[in-house]
Amino acid sequence: MSLTKVSIAVVLAAISFIAFSAPLISPKEAELPNSPPTLSTRGISRGPTIKLNSPEADAPVVSPFEFKVSFDARGDSKIDPNSVKVIYMKSPFVDLTPRLKNAISANGIDFSKAEVPPGTHTIRITVKDSEGRETNSVVNLVVAK
Repeated sequence: MSLTKVSIAVVLAAISFIAFSAPLISPKEAELPNSPPTLSTRGISRGPTIKLNSPEADAPVVSPFEFKVSFDARGDSKIDPNSVKVIYMKSPFVDLTPRLKNAISANGIDFSKAEVPPGTHTIRITVKDSEGRETNSVVNLVVAK
């Protein structure tokens, strides 16, 4: 194999690794103080549902991992993917939405190989449907060392 072909193979391997592994939360962000608890109220809502599919909530996982969330609209409404907000609950809040932009769709979030430092990380996900109804869900990601 020629040097050029080997160089191209190495570059392609590096690109594929970079494309499939991306930081979701940086170590510096993980060191920020936790946000103070917020008062949450629950009521009857016809807003969309948010379900964490991967990793399993509160179950330890090793980084990198697949971060998958599904959205389900109710009735004839549709999910508005532009309304999705993903916030790391630190002080100050860290908006993770721009990092997930290409992984967000009307079906949910599908972010492969999310890199997250060890620890417990609280994330709030907000989504609206085409009728303006909003749902918030708080998930804990537990990342093992």
